Amino acid sequence: MADLFSLTEAASRVGGHVEGEGALRPSALSIDTRTIQPGECFVALRAERDGHAFAATAVEKGASSLLVDHALPLPVPQIVVPDTLAALQAWGAARLAELRPKAVFGVTGSVGKTSTKELLAGATGAWKTPGNRNNTLGLPQALASYPGGFDAVVLEMGMSTPGEIRRLTQIAPLDFGLITNIGTAHLENFREGQMGIAKAKGELVAGLRPGGAWAFPLEDRWCRWVAEQPWAAHALAVPVGEGDFGIASVESLGPKGERFTLRTPDYALPIQIQLCGRHQVGNAALAAVIALLAGFEAEGVARGLATVAPEPGRGRLHALKGGGWLLDESYNASPDSIQACAAALVELEGGEPVAVLGSMRELGPEAPAIHQATGAALKRIGLSRCWAFGEFARDLAEGFGPDALAFPDFEPLRDDPSGLGAIPPGARILVKGSRFWRSERVVDWLLLNSGVD
Repeated sequence: MADLFSLTEAASRVGGHVEGEGALRPSALSIDTRTIQPGECFVALRAERDGHAFAATAVEKGASSLLVDHALPLPVPQIVVPDTLAALQAWGAARLAELRPKAVFGVTGSVGKTSTKELLAGATGAWKTPGNRNNTLGLPQALASYPGGFDAVVLEMGMSTPGEIRRLTQIAPLDFGLITNIGTAHLENFREGQMGIAKAKGELVAGLRPGGAWAFPLEDRWCRWVAEQPWAAHALAVPVGEGDFGIASVESLGPKGERFTLRTPDYALPIQIQLCGRHQVGNAALAAVIALLAGFEAEGVARGLATVAPEPGRGRLHALKGGGWLLDESYNASPDSIQACAAALVELEGGEPVAVLGSMRELGPEAPAIHQATGAALKRIGLSRCWAFGEFARDLAEGFGPDALAFPDFEPLRDDPSGLGAIPPGARILVKGSRFWRSERVVDWLLLNSGVD
């Protein structure tokens, strides 16, 4: 593994100069004094608040150095640049360019991109962007610490407005990509509606190197639309679901995950994953196909997929006392992801299938109607009861029907006798919601009060 850049090496790549000890090698970059670790270089970004005002705090917490747009009277070495954001992005881009592996993958989608990133990294043995560092700050910050020595890199690429993924592909040019789906997340930011979202997600395809390839679910009409656009013609579009690459013999293993067969033009590949739900079968199939197209060996791909375990907030399953289950999908929510997770829940054996849902965000003026439609869909899928909280809880409950209750926030949901304490013992429980409503509080309460087997 290669050493990280020294300050002098970094300065030469980001258009700055060093004041102080240029031989120092920071352990990583930090953009947040709340999470900074000793030895890291603090990047003083100018956003809603000026990061330079927090540099002293960063040094107090052990920052070894600073990336600033003017020298500060602090006792650590500093790289001084005209623009700290541009320098952060250049630092990450230079690190990847100098230690580039044989395959750089990009993953995006309205739903499931983080789980699919994990699956693809497992399938290829790749280095991956940690957590949800998928934007124009987090991705270059992560790349700055890329150690090299891998055959592949898997980068999650998110967006909330047009142009963000285009910028990410400029920082990290891609060889291969996949789009899990194109839904309605961040709809309020797109005047063209879902077509605008499709164009923004399609920036990943536009950013593929000539001759690259990308995979997508055949049933997603907006992914098919992207594949038909002139600006996508330089890359091979590979639909997954029928044709050359299909999914067969899907079998739910309950809490143990899913088993299926991936059909390719040359062979059938049996795959088993630990993640629960038919939607995770689709994600694993996308990961497998693009890994195979990149030249990774089939048996190794299958073995790698089998090692990926669900993370907290992203499909982790907890066995509760009395035979119940808690499906923790609390990290975020959209209409498509809520319905997919509900379908996974009803496949589990156990008691009454119920949901505790925080409201969704960034849906624009259609938010009430979307919540009502989502509630109705959950009832059709087979959930028997629903507890909703947050801004659009009443709309969600209205769509679900008389077996749903609405609460304005988590505290009333927790404290009301008809709230969390009324969930029956042995129930199968889905917990999901937007980041704003911090649905992980529901998970913590249920684990504490329901008991874990």
